[in-house]
Formats: sequence, C-alpha cells, structure tokens
Amino acid sequence: MSKILVTGGAGFIPSHLIDALLENNHEVTSIDNFVTGKKDNLSKKENHTFIKADVNNLNEIEPILRKGNFEYIFHYAALVGVQRTLNNPIGVLNDLSGLENIFFLAKETKVKKIFFSSSSEVYGEPVELPQREYLTPLNSRLPYAVIKNVGECFCKSYKQEHNIDYTIFRFFNTYGLRQSKDFVVSKFIELAKDNKDITVYGTGLQTRTFCYIDDHIEATIKAFEDNVFNNEIVNIGNNEETTILHLAETIIKVLNSKSKIKHLNPLKEGDMTRRQPDIKRMQSLLGRDFTSLEKGLKKII
Repeated sequence: MSKILVTGGAGFIPSHLIDALLENNHEVTSIDNFVTGKKDNLSKKENHTFIKADVNNLNEIEPILRKGNFEYIFHYAALVGVQRTLNNPIGVLNDLSGLENIFFLAKETKVKKIFFSSSSEVYGEPVELPQREYLTPLNSRLPYAVIKNVGECFCKSYKQEHNIDYTIFRFFNTYGLRQSKDFVVSKFIELAKDNKDITVYGTGLQTRTFCYIDDHIEATIKAFEDNVFNNEIVNIGNNEETTILHLAETIIKVLNSKSKIKHLNPLKEGDMTRRQPDIKRMQSLLGRDFTSLEKGLKKII
C-alpha cells in the first residue's frame, strides 16, 4: 500500500484514477478547488481523504504535503476544456504556480515520483502522424499547450537536479461517465438525448481519437503498479481517427435521436485538423484490444 496525493481529484479523469487506486488498496488523499471538478465525483471510501485546496496557492497546499508523507503524486489539476482555456488564457497561465508549488514541495517532502498529466495539445497542429513521444516535433502555441510543455520541463529538470522520478502521460481525447458537458462526446450525448441540434465547427472533418476511460485508467495504473516507463513519456489514447462529423452521426445513431447536425463557422484557433497518437507504449501497458467508440458509447448512454 502506498500513500498517494492526487491533485484535481474531483475531475473526470482523476476521480476514475482515484477509484482504481483505492480498489488496489492504496491510501489516497485528493485535493481540488471545484473550479471544474464536482463534489459528486469524489469517492467516499475509507482509505480516501479529500481536502478542498487550490494547488496554485502555496499557503493552502504546503501544510497538506508536509503532513501527508506522500510517496507519489499524480499532478492532474489544471484548467481544462477547449472553450474555457481559449477564453481564459491568464487563468491557464496561473497553473504555472501550481507546477512550481507541487514540484518544490515534492522535493521538500522527499516524494519518490510524480506522474504528470500532459496533453496531446503539446503536439499542436500535426507535423506528422502518428504523433510519437520522442520523434515528433512539438508545436505548442496556445497557453494550455505551453503550460503542459512547461510541466514536462519541470519533470525533467527536477529529475536532473533533485533526482525525483517522473512519468509523463500525454492524454489524448478521453470520454466516459462523469465527464463535464464542456467536452465534445458528453456535449453531443446531452444534445442527442434531448433531440436538439448538434453543432460542429466548420466541415466537421477534423479528426480526433477517442479513448474510453477504462482503457485510459487501466494503462496508467499499470504504469504505476509495474513501475515502467520511469522518467519517460507515454501517449495515452486510442489511435482510431474519427471525424467530429462521424462522432455526431454515431451518437445520433446509438441514441436513435432525432437531432440534426448544424455547421458553425470554424474556430479561429485551437481546433487542430487531425490528431493521432503512436500507441505502441500504451498498447504494451493495456495488453488487449482497445474499446471501440461505438462499444464505449453504449456503456455510458
């Protein structure tokens, strides 16, 4: 059993991570400021402690880490959501304080290892496909992508100077229960359930790869439990490209909805034309077939 801190614990992905860690009998403390996380997502199991705190505020989190004797930190707290991050660039940049606080306190309290939630956004507009952890040039331009890139630099720098181990997870689109309506799959599902128009930006031919939450969590837990990809980067996502238009059509089909698809003007920025990870590393963790989009959708609808 390990003592683990999860930041952003009331969020979609972190809350599922916590459930899996608790299932494996680890002692978990989570923190969240509820800017995007939801209290209902939090586990009520005995070996889970929740503390409301903002990682960007050193005064709030310092006593938590100094008293916690944590061996591992999953630093997942961040301002998320495409529109939210585009509309609040300074709020995104404020997450730099959280990075500074977490890594400083990890050093001070002798944390063994940090697992950092980076993002496919660091790849930016694709230079090549599939996007490979070490060979694909990064093309980060938007504040959210830049902050994730800086977070990766924190991991490498603290390893070099203070010997704190890390694993960087570059998350691609993930979907499942508890996801907020800010994200495309859950948003489309909500609209289709109400037979409302589903809006897509531009032609809708931009592609994403959608990873079911169980696949995502199983792979990250495996990396943690088996202590593999130490001081390395791993893409976490499915590699089956799907157009946004096809996603909308599939959701309408699965729900037998009367929704119509309406096209809006393209976003000025932030809507990459394509995205597809190289999944060799994740595949080695998962050791099975990925959940198909249609099968995953049926699990949550």
